[in-house]
Formats: sequence, C-alpha cells, structure tokens
Amino acid sequence: MKLPGPDHPITITPNARRVRVTADGVVIAETTHALTLKEASYPAVQYVPRQDANMELLTRTERTTHCPYKGDASYFSIKANGKTLDNAIWTYEEPFPAMTEIAGHLAFYPDKVKIEEVA
Repeated sequence: MKLPGPDHPITITPNARRVRVTADGVVIAETTHALTLKEASYPAVQYVPRQDANMELLTRTERTTHCPYKGDASYFSIKANGKTLDNAIWTYEEPFPAMTEIAGHLAFYPDKVKIEEVA
C-alpha cells in the first residue's frame, strides 16, 4: 500500500454539479453527490454513489485490478438497449484507508459511456 503525497497526489472533493452517466441514451446513473477524484496527472474521475445508479442494468464481472494507492477494484458491465458494455465500471469496495471516501461509489470509463455535468 502506498500513500498519496507530493510525488503522487490524490484529492477527493464533492462535485457541486449534477453528474449524469448515459449509455446509448439510457441513464445509468444520475447524482448530485458525485466525488471528483484527481490523481497525479491523470484526468479527473467522477465517482457516483451506488444508490444513485440503476444497478439493475449492471452485471458484476470476474475482472479485478489492483492500485497501490486505492486497493483492489471490481468491475461491472452495463446492459442497455440490448447492448453490453464489458467492464465499463470499476469500484473499490474496500479501498485502502486513505481512500475510504470512494467506498460505495462507481467510476465509469469515459470511452464507454457519456459522463456529463449538468445544471
């Protein structure tokens, strides 16, 4: 386990805007409680609370990955309009202590879904 610091900063802040995630025109998640995670030089990621996602459209997959800063990630595929977007979502169900804020949240690959901040 590594801790964020000056050489690899990670910040988590509440997003004041509404975040909507759609796949093929179907709303997968919509929330006013997203968290914006900024990690080093990577693009910012919106983490959406699970309770604000339509979990009926999601299927857990066997895929897992490990981040030395956040912990072990699990993945979900999205089924919308008869299409399946494989491993389009990741989540840290038991993140490392420095990242506990993202527990219970989902993050979406922007090349697989549309993520927008709306008024």
